[in-house]
Amino acid sequence: MKFGYTIVYVKDVAKSLSFYENAFAFKTKFLHESNDYGELDTGATTLAFASYELGDANFNGQYIKGCLDEKPFGIELAFVSDNVPEAYRTALKAGAVSIKEPERKPWGQVIAYVRTLDGELIELCSPIQA
Repeated sequence: MKFGYTIVYVKDVAKSLSFYENAFAFKTKFLHESNDYGELDTGATTLAFASYELGDANFNGQYIKGCLDEKPFGIELAFVSDNVPEAYRTALKAGAVSIKEPERKPWGQVIAYVRTLDGELIELCSPIQA
């Protein structure tokens, strides 16, 4: 078994890809001509986006759509940065919504939280020093 993808269902795939490029400096790897599916170049594990319409078709409507007006799901995407305060400011400039400003944790890691256009919870964190 190998962890291959995280797929986030969103209102507008192309808009989400653009947001993640501007907010987190990832590049688009693929966008299907239907605009129902796209992927970012994130390294070994693919971060992908699929439209709500595709989610409805795949799951017969049996899922919850993300929304900034509701509390976030109990899951986060964590992006590692050597400069969390800068990454946090960049994300906010791109339209992310602040949940928690950068703070140093007792174990030395710096962590901040934001939400995306469709309400996903993003952790911006420094590398853990072993």
